[in-house]
Amino acid sequence: MTGIQIQELTKRFGDNVALQNVSLTFQPGKIYGLLGRNGAGKSTLLGIAANRLFADSGQVLIDGEPACENDRAQKKLYMMSEKNLYPKDMRVRDVFRWSERFYGSFDRQQAQVLAQQFGLNTKKRVKELSTGYTSIFKLIVALCLDVPYLFLDEPVLGLDANHREMFYHLLLKNYADEPRTIIIATHLIEEVANLIEEIAIIDEGRLLMSQSVQSLLDSGYCVSGKAGDVDAYAAGKKVIGEDVLGGLKTAYILGGCDRQALCDSGLELSKLNLQKLFVELTKKEGEQ
Repeated sequence: MTGIQIQELTKRFGDNVALQNVSLTFQPGKIYGLLGRNGAGKSTLLGIAANRLFADSGQVLIDGEPACENDRAQKKLYMMSEKNLYPKDMRVRDVFRWSERFYGSFDRQQAQVLAQQFGLNTKKRVKELSTGYTSIFKLIVALCLDVPYLFLDEPVLGLDANHREMFYHLLLKNYADEPRTIIIATHLIEEVANLIEEIAIIDEGRLLMSQSVQSLLDSGYCVSGKAGDVDAYAAGKKVIGEDVLGGLKTAYILGGCDRQALCDSGLELSKLNLQKLFVELTKKEGEQ
């Protein structure tokens, strides 16, 4: 397997440019965070890869084969999204049976076990499920499919805190038992920070960056202290954001750290966290 290659992908909806010349690669056997604000283009990118949308230009390759209208390539992936693809009048248990027949690789016994753990009533019809249990139902289908590429688009929509923790635990166990490429598209950065190995950030249809989480976090740092001292230290450096409280300031800086200058100025040094880095990189003019 060679992974999924996104090649110069562009997609418009009327006057809105959802994706603009996006290129990146999802390597086999890794958990990715596809991060972006609402409307950034995450769902559009995954939808094109899953053959649910057509690109205006560019292409997606799955293990070297075009993804568009290619059954052999599409059988290698499954996309869980907010959109409901199942008949609303069908009972959950019947969807499990149908999935077993349709996909072949679906583990119906495991699906029943997970449904019991989550408290999902499989006798209910799809249309009778709450928003949270609709997400749980879709997640169970996704986790019980043996495919090398799994797309999870805003997977915890409507889930309470306990169910979210259960899902993240099961996802990691699923990955440990059988490693595969998992792409989690979300704007809930803090919750997935400890799950993902690689990160791709999309903002207003453009790819801002694609690299390992560790290398991204190692590429910058925070300095805190008196505002004047912080300003003096940060002068000439790549400052991506600042927080001010009274006479104190924290600056978020990309690039190397001058430890001697920090020591001399008495400033406090700390590591960037993924949530704050994402917020600063995607902040719009005028936002605080």
